[in-house]
Amino acid sequence: MDILARLRGIGLAPVLLAMATFGWGTNAVASRLAVGEVSPMMLIFLRWGVLVILIPLLRWKEMVKAWPLVRPKLLWVFLMGGCGLSFFNALFYLAAHTTTALNIGLMQGTMPGFIVIGSFFLFGVAISRLKVVGILLSFLGVVIIVSKGSLENLLNLAFTKGDLLMLLACVFYSSFAVGLQLRPKISDLVMMGYFSIAAFLTSIPLMVLEGMTWGTVIPTTFGWQLILYVAIVPSFISQVLFMRGVDMIGPSSAGLYTNLVPVFAALLAVAVLGEFFSLYHFIAIVMVFAGIAVFEYQKKARVEPSV
Repeated sequence: MDILARLRGIGLAPVLLAMATFGWGTNAVASRLAVGEVSPMMLIFLRWGVLVILIPLLRWKEMVKAWPLVRPKLLWVFLMGGCGLSFFNALFYLAAHTTTALNIGLMQGTMPGFIVIGSFFLFGVAISRLKVVGILLSFLGVVIIVSKGSLENLLNLAFTKGDLLMLLACVFYSSFAVGLQLRPKISDLVMMGYFSIAAFLTSIPLMVLEGMTWGTVIPTTFGWQLILYVAIVPSFISQVLFMRGVDMIGPSSAGLYTNLVPVFAALLAVAVLGEFFSLYHFIAIVMVFAGIAVFEYQKKARVEPSV
């Protein structure tokens, strides 16, 4: 009976993981829809505010129980929640004002490369020759995106501000992913609850700065709908589904499904927003996913010749 239940679980896992990555992919579209409906810093402040209420309501007792393990790592928690999540979101939503959801989605394919580089410098994790090839292919895809496939734009450094902001956002989130190696042994949802508190608190000065410089846009009715959506779907439901998938098939196999995020984001940008899919987008996505394919081949190799 247990074997049958496990087989059903394995069959369900791909569905749950695909749903999770689809939810994350919709965030790129939501960021574009939010332009003019709510200002970026107000959006992240309210987004994390929703989760600061929601997660403790669901896991309050577990969060209190985990406090002795979290307290010695408070600085780490605020760096992770602030830099990894709040700053990432700030750059993500700022980028949406000057670039397309298509570009935002595709550029997230660079994260595996940044994570490998960060793991090398911070933890001394060896980088194999194949991983170097994968990193270079993914970054070549990014160069094609930010230059719009034009050698002239590349030579003149004529890049879109939003593309550069999104590239920096990917660096922040990749740092967050690398930093997870130092997490205390508590459940994912409880850890996310503490990260949400840190992200919410660090979003307050960002919102104040926005009000003093560019001006704050109070959410419209549609803006509130978007805030609730990004808080509940990409930030909460997708995370819960992904954690459930990890429980079913393990982290290594589940991690492969994160590669679907750029695909879903690109398809949704074209289908929902009517953004134009150019030839250079196609070439870029081939480069990005060629790099990802090299990473996945590397995972299956028994011996990694390091450089």
